Amino acid sequence: MLAAQRTIRWTHTSVDFPRLTRFTLQAPKSVEVEYANGSKFNLSSEFLRIHSPAVDGKVRSIGGEKVIFGRRHVGVMSAEPVGNYGLRIVFDDLHKTGIYTWDYFYHLGSNKFTLMRNYIKTLRKHGLSRDPPKRK
Repeated sequence: MLAAQRTIRWTHTSVDFPRLTRFTLQAPKSVEVEYANGSKFNLSSEFLRIHSPAVDGKVRSIGGEKVIFGRRHVGVMSAEPVGNYGLRIVFDDLHKTGIYTWDYFYHLGSNKFTLMRNYIKTLRKHGLSRDPPKRK
C-alpha cells in the first residue's frame, strides 16, 4: 500500500455499525472510508494518529490526561490488514501498534469535528501545539 492511492475493498460484519464498502489510502495525508449507508469520511493522518487506539510511549500525561501533541505533519506510510475487521496503520513517526477496526473508523468519522475541537481545546489548555517542537 505504498502507492499514493490504493483502493481496497473489505467486508466486515457488525450489528451496530454499517458495513464498510470501500477503504482508500491517500498516503501520506489521509484515508477515506465509505459505508453501505452512504456515509463517507476523509480522515487526516494527524487525526488518525492522535486518536490511535493503542497506548503509546509518545503520549504526554498532564494531570492524568493523556495528550498527543506535535503531530500536525505526521503521515501514513502504509496500512496493513488485520483479519477481516480492520487495519494496522504505520505512521512516519514510526507509530504502528494501533489496530483501527472498521467500526472505530466509523466512530471517528461520525464524530470527527467534535473530537478535533476537543483535542485543540485540550492542547490550548496545556499550552501545547499541533506543530512539532522546534529542534535546537
